[in-house]
Amino acid sequence: MNIPNDKDEQVQHFLDIANQSTRGKLKIYIGMSAGVGKTYRMLQEAHDLLRKNINVKVGYVETHNRKETHALIEGLPLIPRRQVFYKGKQLDELDVQAVLLLHPEVVIVDELAHSNIPGSKNEKRWQDVVDILDAGIDVITAVNIQHIESINEEVKQITGVEVKERVPDKLLQLADEVVNIDLTAQELITRLQEGKIYDHNKVQQALTNFFQPEKILQLRELALKEVAGQVERKVDYTVTKNKTWQHERFLACISSSHEAAQRIIRKTGRLASYYNADWFVLYVQTPDEELDKIPLAAQRHLINNLKLATELGAEVLQVKSKHVANEIIQTAIDKKITTICIGKPHLNLFQVILRTSLFNQLLKTLSEKDIDIIILS
Repeated sequence: MNIPNDKDEQVQHFLDIANQSTRGKLKIYIGMSAGVGKTYRMLQEAHDLLRKNINVKVGYVETHNRKETHALIEGLPLIPRRQVFYKGKQLDELDVQAVLLLHPEVVIVDELAHSNIPGSKNEKRWQDVVDILDAGIDVITAVNIQHIESINEEVKQITGVEVKERVPDKLLQLADEVVNIDLTAQELITRLQEGKIYDHNKVQQALTNFFQPEKILQLRELALKEVAGQVERKVDYTVTKNKTWQHERFLACISSSHEAAQRIIRKTGRLASYYNADWFVLYVQTPDEELDKIPLAAQRHLINNLKLATELGAEVLQVKSKHVANEIIQTAIDKKITTICIGKPHLNLFQVILRTSLFNQLLKTLSEKDIDIIILS
């Protein structure tokens, strides 16, 4: 997908693709961190659309009291926010119903990874965005790279912080355009020191923690790779979708082990996203994993992991059997799987397979069916 360089051409490019179907079109601005200019760019684009007589409205933006960003609000039609009282405080939320009733051609919705106040129709703002898209309204939104679900572990390794508010990768796959807002590490640090990102009294703390050059560089690399990958996959899908080439299909095999299953799900989801492929998560409940035999905490983690798989775009398959290898073979055949993803040998699931006489049959069947097997770390 070639993204025009000229700003007017970019706006026209977005307008062109916005007229191709009844479902709303989605454009996502991605950045490596707060302060790179995602909201600023969205508001600039809103002004450009307005000058072209497009019915564009601002559903929700967060300026963080940045003067240059706040100044761009002037002259744009705003949809009043929904005011909610929670724990004694009045808070503002995106008013999805107002957006649907006013039905603009394009709506600006910031902070895609935001968690809605308990009691809202949707738990997450990205779900609000999906509702708006389903109503035929185009959405321009923004998110930081650290909020993408499948790279959560990588972000944690880089920053030392586990990001709680996350957006499933399927949102990026839904997007018609994904645009990276890029700055060098030094440019970002300079903006921080000038007070353009946080108040001056927070600058030193930010420099000590998150805004360190080596961390910024790694997050920048993640953002650049993610956007480049999305563009590459969009091109591949557009060019080859009518070809007769074999379509990749992944199967992630998990047990009730919480952290191991979570890693397998995320990594398989990442692979499936890269290949723009269908994928499945298989959980085989053995007699040892009956609900009355495993702790409640393990049951809760299993439910959360299966929910994570669904959010990442997988089809979840649950079966009861004492023959794990058999179920993997049958599922691989039934779902026309091309690649099976499984954990390292120390995982319970792999140990179960190794203990069965069917392991050789599993390998033989996979070989005969040209199915690859990946052992994930």
